[in-house]
Amino acid sequence: MAVDYAVIVVYLLGMLAMGWWGMRRAKSKSEFLVAGRRLGPWMYSGTMAAIVLGGASTIGGVGLGYQYGLSGAWMVFTIGLGLLALSVFFSARIARLKVYTVSEMLDLRYGGRAGVISGVVMWAYTLMLAVTSTIAYATIFDVLFDVNRTVAIILGGTIVVAYSTLGGMWSITITDMVQFVVKTIGVLLLLLPIAVVKAGGFSEMKAKLPIEYFDPLGIGGETIFTYVLIYTFGMLIGQDIWQRVFTARSDRTARWGGTVAGTYCLVYAVAGAVIGTAAKVMYPTLPSADAAFATIVKDELPVGVRGLVLAAALAAVMSTSSGALIACATVANNDIWSRLRGVVARDGGKERDEVKGNRTFILIMGVAVIVIAIALNNVVEALTVAYNLLVGGLLVPILGGLLWRRGTAPGALAAVAVGGVAVIGLMAGYGILANEPVYYGLLASLAVYVVVSLATKPTDAAVLTAWRERLAGRGTEEAAAPDPVGV
Repeated sequence: MAVDYAVIVVYLLGMLAMGWWGMRRAKSKSEFLVAGRRLGPWMYSGTMAAIVLGGASTIGGVGLGYQYGLSGAWMVFTIGLGLLALSVFFSARIARLKVYTVSEMLDLRYGGRAGVISGVVMWAYTLMLAVTSTIAYATIFDVLFDVNRTVAIILGGTIVVAYSTLGGMWSITITDMVQFVVKTIGVLLLLLPIAVVKAGGFSEMKAKLPIEYFDPLGIGGETIFTYVLIYTFGMLIGQDIWQRVFTARSDRTARWGGTVAGTYCLVYAVAGAVIGTAAKVMYPTLPSADAAFATIVKDELPVGVRGLVLAAALAAVMSTSSGALIACATVANNDIWSRLRGVVARDGGKERDEVKGNRTFILIMGVAVIVIAIALNNVVEALTVAYNLLVGGLLVPILGGLLWRRGTAPGALAAVAVGGVAVIGLMAGYGILANEPVYYGLLASLAVYVVVSLATKPTDAAVLTAWRERLAGRGTEEAAAPDPVGV
């Protein structure tokens, strides 16, 4: 394993070097949080694909393929569909707003009264997303170095926190581009064909597995619908995704770059399911479906290639973890702490160092994520809670604000509160992994949003005018400048 270890160590050192490079570049709040809004189409596409395709999409996607066959692609496939929908229908308008968080968008649309509550919900989502991504280090480092779970989480988490804290979004952007290339080579160009060949080809796979493994809908219609509801809609409203949209150099970059990234996700989904199906042929009695990825990599790949593919899995986890971490810190600082501080204290006119403040919050949130990840055992339940809160509490007021002029601030606040409380209560009643909480929570949020909006005074005309100006790309203080890095 010496060669494989060397590949991994070089990769990890490279991530830290990118953090150092990003620190030298991130001199302003815009540079630190959204890479100066300067990313061109190729860099934007790569980083967007990197953040949405994390450990769940790679290790979990292969595991679903092992368990269900080709229909195991649906989870990652719905992520790709969500990214395509965001890019085609909403990303141009989002990019033109020139904000930093989803809550800032809600404030603009509804007149400045939705920020803190929506910020708390979004913070909880991004925190749990970062935690679940960090837990995935335990699986990978266990295969690599045979270390215990706690050490693995601390090792992987510390590297991500280090480069994220140093350079903010610039560090994360550059590392994500590297991670995108490593994932493409490791999973699509190496592991996929090798797994199929080792399994004897598609004809042998069909001969050895039940026909259900090749049924596109074999995983079940209700499961597919739930994936669409949680992941496709989740892609439309998550702070971690929106914060990448904010990095686009133009609305055209956001639209077309995101479309390319979404298409890439669809290919990645099918590849993961095929790899998992091949693993089922080679290892029909694994104790856990999620062990399929690590097993096939460890036993079937040659030296050097094995290290690169494991680096690809590590890249997948790191890209999602770092994106969720900076999103969590951005929301905590800009949507919660800054607003509360504005109520209870004043800075006396003294200008704060916003880069330093955001860097401090990334460090604090990073330490919290590592501690929670060590204490938490059930990753699936944590991720389900995060997405249920996000979709049940925020989907309706966000999409309502973008699509329905009659939506009001009281309606938005009621939708966030009722949807969030309903989801939590229903999870307590039906169980965290049940489908009903997000179904009924979303319906309750929609009903309350419509009823309360129609029963209250329409949003002030001046607020709507300012909102339309921002959607059109006018009335913003920042301008996206061309940049030689934003290719």
